[in-house]
Amino acid sequence: MTVTELLRADLRSIRDLVPEGSRVLDLGCGDGALLAHLRDEKRCFVRGLELTPEGVVACLRRGLSVVQADLDEGLGGYPDDSFDLVVLSQTLQVVRRPAFVLREMLRVGHRGIVSFPNFGHWRVRGYLALRGRMPVSRSIPYTWYETPNIHHTTLKDFREFVEANGGRVDRELPLHMADGRAAHPARLLPNLTADTVVALVSRA
Repeated sequence: MTVTELLRADLRSIRDLVPEGSRVLDLGCGDGALLAHLRDEKRCFVRGLELTPEGVVACLRRGLSVVQADLDEGLGGYPDDSFDLVVLSQTLQVVRRPAFVLREMLRVGHRGIVSFPNFGHWRVRGYLALRGRMPVSRSIPYTWYETPNIHHTTLKDFREFVEANGGRVDRELPLHMADGRAAHPARLLPNLTADTVVALVSRA
């Protein structure tokens, strides 16, 4: 299996939005799989921030430059426009101060790429409506008392959120994640049919 095939499906969509040779900062970079790919395959200058010690160690093993940091405390160590792209993958919904984090993203980067689970997906709506219980699915795989997701958003909510915080959505990639390794575009009624969204955002 190639390095590309090992990337999570939404990370492959993010990779495709990153021009070769870009300066990229990944917020909540996890084990560094995306950054390593961008460094090795697209010759990008990459940096990462990660909260968990396990993630930091995994990044260091890949030879990546990573800082252990809490995104809710901001990106004060980086001046304005330090990067071409700032990535926030499956992290927006777990930070305590999402509006602050988005504004910081757009301060230090010319553009941002955000991916998040869409809580407007029809399975989520149906699960709650028919079963009367908080949904558990492939894109939202946690019970309500174990979930790290503290902010539940939909695609429509996200558009308004970005605009309210001085940004604009330049491109949307609504996805149906058939499994962790494959994703299909969800173009028809995306707020209803996409379980995951990747969005390219910039300052308004």
